[in-house]
Amino acid sequence: MMAVYFVGAGPGAVDLITLRGKLLLEKADVIIYAGSLVNPGLLDFAKAECEIFNSASMTLDEVIKTIDKAVKNNKTVVRLHTGDPSLYGAIREQMDRLTALGIDYEICPGVSSFSAAAASLKAQYTLPGVSQTVIITRAAGETPVPEREALRELAAHGATMILFLSASLLDTVSRDLILGGYAPDMPAAIVYKASWPEEKIVRCTVKTLGQSASEHGINKTALICVGEFLGDAYQLSRLYAADFSTEYREATE
Repeated sequence: MMAVYFVGAGPGAVDLITLRGKLLLEKADVIIYAGSLVNPGLLDFAKAECEIFNSASMTLDEVIKTIDKAVKNNKTVVRLHTGDPSLYGAIREQMDRLTALGIDYEICPGVSSFSAAAASLKAQYTLPGVSQTVIITRAAGETPVPEREALRELAAHGATMILFLSASLLDTVSRDLILGGYAPDMPAAIVYKASWPEEKIVRCTVKTLGQSASEHGINKTALICVGEFLGDAYQLSRLYAADFSTEYREATE
């Protein structure tokens, strides 16, 4: 069995972790979890003797030293990240450090909060005739974004857009999306803690993002969803059209 696993905890609800992720938590000797971003209920899957560390109070060096020490003592380590670790999980820097130490690892994917947000909204991000592209991004804050990925540039595509880590910057987000090409009345939604018991959904427009978040006391831990996929108009899928043949079904009209 591998010694180190980066595990996606899912978006929040305990039962939205993958079966593989749950099994790894049950086998772990050491769990390092991402503080308030991970539902503490997931730690109930850990065995009684498991050592548990909250990475919110740790530096990168401390995380790596904890993993290194555990591996040298033949222990299995789970590094538990929120959602899917490949999205804003800061795992690359950890993996590179482990590789330099000669420590191998595996990644267990998780259900991302952007998937949970769509489920909570009862929405489909990709709709025929509306949008076939989903842009996952964030607003520039303490962590900058490449100039070519500025919101004004991305907004020009008119695609479905999902913004992480941007709930405290919504006045700026609104301005940049409109300047980039989204109509002020473009449908938008703020999904706070998707799939958690305290989940909150606020439907608004691009123009009213900042005002809506302020009115509902939301300034963190929320996804911003923008696009016509939140509207009412779309085309029916050709896949199930009666006059459309597939490998498995002949057209009947």
